[in-house]
Amino acid sequence: MEELDDFCMITPKDLEDIKDFIVNEDLSETIRNIEYHLKQQELVELNIAVTGESGSGKSTFVNAFRGVGDEEEGSAATGPVETTTELTAYVHPKYETVKVWDLPGIGTPNFKADEYLEQVEFKKFDFFIIIASGRFRECHTQLANEIRKMGKTFYFVRSTIDANVAAEQRKRNFDLKKTLDMIRKECLNKIGFENPDVFLISNFELGKFDWNLLQEKMENELQEHKRRVLLLALPNITKGINEQKKAALAKNIPKVAILAAFVATIPIPGLSVAVDLAIVQREIKVYYNTFGLDDPSLQMLCNRSGKTIDEFKSLMKSPLHGGINPASIQSLVDAGSLIVAESTVEYVVSCIPLLGTVVAGGMSYLTVSSMLRKALDDLAEDAVNVLQATF
Repeated sequence: MEELDDFCMITPKDLEDIKDFIVNEDLSETIRNIEYHLKQQELVELNIAVTGESGSGKSTFVNAFRGVGDEEEGSAATGPVETTTELTAYVHPKYETVKVWDLPGIGTPNFKADEYLEQVEFKKFDFFIIIASGRFRECHTQLANEIRKMGKTFYFVRSTIDANVAAEQRKRNFDLKKTLDMIRKECLNKIGFENPDVFLISNFELGKFDWNLLQEKMENELQEHKRRVLLLALPNITKGINEQKKAALAKNIPKVAILAAFVATIPIPGLSVAVDLAIVQREIKVYYNTFGLDDPSLQMLCNRSGKTIDEFKSLMKSPLHGGINPASIQSLVDAGSLIVAESTVEYVVSCIPLLGTVVAGGMSYLTVSSMLRKALDDLAEDAVNVLQATF
């Protein structure tokens, strides 16, 4: 048991989770069950509505949430006047099932919240972000009341906090906490709700102020099967988000490893290693993209920070920093093979008897698990190094 934790980091809970996918000790049915589960994860849709008055920073928030600059390809149009005249969906650059919707502005003289929600087809949204760049007004409260009546979730976001803080910093007795408390209190007084949550955000420095609180609130209030896709789609702007992404990705390692173990039992010379490496390579690509270490993501960071891709890559210590290729994968194979002990294999097979019915199942399972966990640890660390250099 000690070896299991120290060397492979496969916990008893991981093994218990795997048992849920094993159907009557039937190998082919178990494979289909796990493959179906992993595929369904990729198909989960998330639709986020962003609304507010004209010029409140809706479009800039849509871009920031998706990790896209205001002038980059695929960005929502921004400007000092209303640039959104109709309901517009912006697809996340890496997760096609995640859409952030830029809704037309509210607060016109003839604005009616109930009619507005019908026009924007409110039923398809998982939750609403209601943005104000200054004071919240009656139109925001009306809209929130109607959203609540229709059984949907909403969050009040006060944008341009960076500009407010910069103005207050000119004062001799400036105090950041007092400034934020003052803005928050004013927002609460204007909204007119009992104990509403208001999140103070800077669209240009999303990782500051209340972003972590907003992210946690959204995640906790979402349906469980949608939390993972929200978390993976969030921009990599804080260490906390990176750690949560790492934890979410780690949950799939036992399932991916069990697939590799089953495939490894097919008695065709040379097939086991080749198929295992293909599975590992596919999963590592997910890590790479999620942490924003692929070249297109790094190029976006270059555009904003003035650094070069080579500068960012020089900060990466993982064997995978040069990309996912046969040499970098082989380094994981060597590491994974070295740490698998015979006693650990016996323990895993005792927990999952189906592995013991097939050739090399336990060994393959643990080797792939070790490879993926090392890759995830290394890439998560590289992502933190890039994050620190950027922000």
